[in-house]
Amino acid sequence: MNKITKRNKNIRVYPTELTTQSLGRLQIRCVTPNMFPVEGATVRISSPARPDVVLEELTTDVSGITPQVELPAPPIDYSLAPSDVQPYSEYNIHTMQPNYTPVSISNLQVFADVTAIQSATMEETDDPNAQGSLFVIGPHTLWGDYPPKIAEPEINPEAETGEIVLRQVVIPEYVIVHDGPPTDTTAANYYVKFRDYIKNVASSEIYATWPESTIQANVLAILSFTLNRVFTEWYRNQGFNFTLTSSTAFDHKWIPGRNIFDNIGLIVDALFVNYLSRPNVKQPILTQYCDGIRVQCPNWMTQWGSKDLGDQGYDAISILRHFYGNSIFINTAPQVSGVPASWPGYNLNIGASGDDVRMIQEQLNAIGNAYSLIPKVAVTGQYNEQTAEAVRTFQSIFNMPVTGIVDLPTWYRLSGIYVAVTRMAEG
Repeated sequence: MNKITKRNKNIRVYPTELTTQSLGRLQIRCVTPNMFPVEGATVRISSPARPDVVLEELTTDVSGITPQVELPAPPIDYSLAPSDVQPYSEYNIHTMQPNYTPVSISNLQVFADVTAIQSATMEETDDPNAQGSLFVIGPHTLWGDYPPKIAEPEINPEAETGEIVLRQVVIPEYVIVHDGPPTDTTAANYYVKFRDYIKNVASSEIYATWPESTIQANVLAILSFTLNRVFTEWYRNQGFNFTLTSSTAFDHKWIPGRNIFDNIGLIVDALFVNYLSRPNVKQPILTQYCDGIRVQCPNWMTQWGSKDLGDQGYDAISILRHFYGNSIFINTAPQVSGVPASWPGYNLNIGASGDDVRMIQEQLNAIGNAYSLIPKVAVTGQYNEQTAEAVRTFQSIFNMPVTGIVDLPTWYRLSGIYVAVTRMAEG
């Protein structure tokens, strides 16, 4: 292993000690486990330094979301270069609704000029004294002290193990995350939707203030690494009952209950069917990386190095090839699990017609049973203005660009919400 840890021994300054003049944004979404909105929930925001002092009190609307609120955050410059000042502010939230279990989340992260999205999953209950959920969000990996990645070959040697059994790369509906090192038998396993897992990891491992191409490159590396674990059934072939761990020594940092950032979420939605390949290699490449400041990793991508290249105008694939070599290319998985149908390969817009449009109209109506702001549409198979307006409303509720067009991200977000709410109806 050629990893050399270089810890910064300087005393760090935390933003509570600074006069912060920048602002970040926060929005909270309260939902049931099956993605039904929790209307009328009270959300109280406080500082970890003074948790009993309510800074903001918000109420969720009919779609289960609060208004966006601006909160103090350190100046953006602290996240644009390695710094001894924590580049984000931390806040606590507590959600309450009489018919649901409460949720408390400590130390959610807010950066300047970025919108943080915090989900709170609340379960229905008749017990007024029901115990709720508490999540404590650990430090960001670029700020906190986490073990460096243990080096592995970027391609799992199939001939040695004989255990690679999948015929093609498939985007899974869920991954099972072991919240600790592989051999920690006390650590909990979590079933996590694949896209939610990638959004969580990316929000935990890179700063949302970085250039878009840098975020794209890092998301592609995270996707490829994750799909390599899925494709090779890496942990199951060692006798474990999970897909990945949350240990940075073995995989990526995944933090239960953490907030994501809206721009990272949109990039994941656009890229989640992709991974990185090399010629004549079937499995996704195990694209490992390090920060490049405290840890050095020759022949791997460095996160701060990718940020510098993004600043210079490099696009995502150019950033990746700079670190992993010119033979690496972006591939696309032919199948997405857990959805009624894969994206047809083209956008649906006004004037489109056929079975794909009919399915979208049926999905919109089913989702509208839970999210009442979405207007009902006639199921005609004709993509008309009525359909476009329903799509726009859906996109607005779920923090997507409001275009009225069913592109790849909208198609799969519609599919995911449809599956969630109709499973609830079946139950």
